[in-house]
Amino acid sequence: MKQDVLKKLSDDNNGYLFTAEVLRNGISKTYLAKFVKKNEYERVAHGIYAAPDIWPDELYLLQKANPKIIFSGETALYIHGLTDREYRRIEVAVPRGYNAIHLRKKNIKVKSVKKELYELGKTVAESSYGNQIAVYDKERVICEAIIDRKKMDVQMFQTAVKEYMSDSNRKLQILVQYAEKLGVRDEVMKYVEVLA
Repeated sequence: MKQDVLKKLSDDNNGYLFTAEVLRNGISKTYLAKFVKKNEYERVAHGIYAAPDIWPDELYLLQKANPKIIFSGETALYIHGLTDREYRRIEVAVPRGYNAIHLRKKNIKVKSVKKELYELGKTVAESSYGNQIAVYDKERVICEAIIDRKKMDVQMFQTAVKEYMSDSNRKLQILVQYAEKLGVRDEVMKYVEVLA
């Protein structure tokens, strides 16, 4: 039954329904609209509806609407637990040439990255709400923090580097490989020698 399919899709997506996915399952937009109304789902973005009992997950919704973005900077530090302070602005990376005007209009900090470096360190992590989102791994984020240290809050930067260096799962070899590719090997080595 169509209703059961929609309930299953919603359950599988932590309370979200995506029009594209519904259509792929052979259910019409008309039926979806009736289901959404009857079950009090809220339209939270273009083609995305949320069940009434969930808090909209801003990062997950942004990712679903913009599959090319990778969370970076302060946002990634927060996702990885390398800072206890929530980010002031969402920060994302996109491949150079990607039209990000719509993101900048939403006050999202967008960094255009050379295509050969764009996927370096891309991984998947859980948002605060338990949804899967694309984010740079800890090593890439620490390299970025060292690159941007003069623009960052001093305390946030120091906390992030100390947290990373004291993490038993840190991967210093990968950190140094990334640092070489990003052109900050010497700067990164200073922190590794002092803190590792």
